[in-house]
Amino acid sequence: MSTLSEQLADAVQNARNVPREVAEKLLIDVAGLCVAARNTDYVSAALAGWEASGGCTAIGHSRTLDAAGAAFVNGTAAHGEDFDDSFEGGPVHAGAVVVPAVLAVAERERLSGRDALLGIAVGVEVMCRASLVAPKLIHKAGFHPTAVLGAMGAAASVATALRLSRNHFVNALGIAGSMAAGIIEYLAEGAWTKRMHPGWAAQSGIRAAELARAGFVGPRAVFEGAHGLYHGFARTTEGDWEKLIGGFGERWVANSLAFKPYACGTMTQPYVDCARRLAEKGVRAEEVVEMVCEAAEGTVHRLWEPLADKQRPPNAYFAKFSQPYCIAAGFVLGHAGLEAFTEERVRDERLRSLAAKVRYEIDPDNPYPDEFTGHVRARLKDGRTLEERQGHLRGGRNEPLSRADIEEKFRLNCAYGGWSAARAERFLAFARQAFDSRIDLSPFRS
Repeated sequence: MSTLSEQLADAVQNARNVPREVAEKLLIDVAGLCVAARNTDYVSAALAGWEASGGCTAIGHSRTLDAAGAAFVNGTAAHGEDFDDSFEGGPVHAGAVVVPAVLAVAERERLSGRDALLGIAVGVEVMCRASLVAPKLIHKAGFHPTAVLGAMGAAASVATALRLSRNHFVNALGIAGSMAAGIIEYLAEGAWTKRMHPGWAAQSGIRAAELARAGFVGPRAVFEGAHGLYHGFARTTEGDWEKLIGGFGERWVANSLAFKPYACGTMTQPYVDCARRLAEKGVRAEEVVEMVCEAAEGTVHRLWEPLADKQRPPNAYFAKFSQPYCIAAGFVLGHAGLEAFTEERVRDERLRSLAAKVRYEIDPDNPYPDEFTGHVRARLKDGRTLEERQGHLRGGRNEPLSRADIEEKFRLNCAYGGWSAARAERFLAFARQAFDSRIDLSPFRS
């Protein structure tokens, strides 16, 4: 009987109706995020910490790197502000892994845009589908699903873009399983390691595909084996494997990718919308006695606890994974964009004072992770109680952002990162035809 990796390899060979529009949106969104983060300290450290140079582009930087290095830096930058795409049901951030991996290899090998397009589509599909096999269990075991499943998606994307043989594709996945990694201890103090997880997964996928092409052998049952990926990272070998392989290459779950309107954790986004609507009713922060939010049990350990720390985040990156802070930002600032997560802003006593009044109650009927919902109930000094609910993620499958929305987000991110409007428009022109010609990012190296 064929293993899951072998079935995936066969499905890739017969893939049709490749979702080009999604791939173009991902290319635009990822590039804009790379530009927005290009002057940050963590991107500077990622660039300085990579030794090998080469002919591949780290978007927005003059220094060129080898393919693995470009994928690492671009993946780290794209995810660094937690403003990148997400997949509901996972959740995983596929674009920040797969797009940098494919762009780097496409640039190095001068691949056709058609090969790059198929590589991106397959890699995103592998990541998203793999996240549905054992929902919540990878997080529960202490690992970051984007990091773990990203290595697999990147390997599949690069092997596909390079048109590797069936056997090499299977070996690439098998090898990537031993490169997958990423713990979630960053939550304790706002450390930077989550930022590098997509970049590390992207370069791991490149390494795995290159080793496979050179003849290195990996385990064929890397997903479902008794000591396979899910046994190691989800503590199970009883996953819903049909979610991974059923209709692969025919029915694209990537079409339902969510693009974020706010620069913070995915599950937090609907809560920010609710907080904004409360403020729009004319309520002032000083009138609020407390805000109580219904929350899914599966989100509490990442976004709500320890509550005292979440109510008073020690740094800007920690604040991105603080529901109380993000709700306060939405209420006071009217947004949770990049400007809401600076070191100066996170010390703003208006935000800290309101965040200290925000707490949660577990909702046992919350549909997470199938849906990301929001709820804020505010009790005011005059005795009134005002409440807002949102049953879905804005920007997700129930209320997607349009191509125009994605392009406008890109322009704003480019301006934030110091690109001129003219350069931003040149990249948008490139993105519209990137999959019809060879990938060349050299005009976007500074």
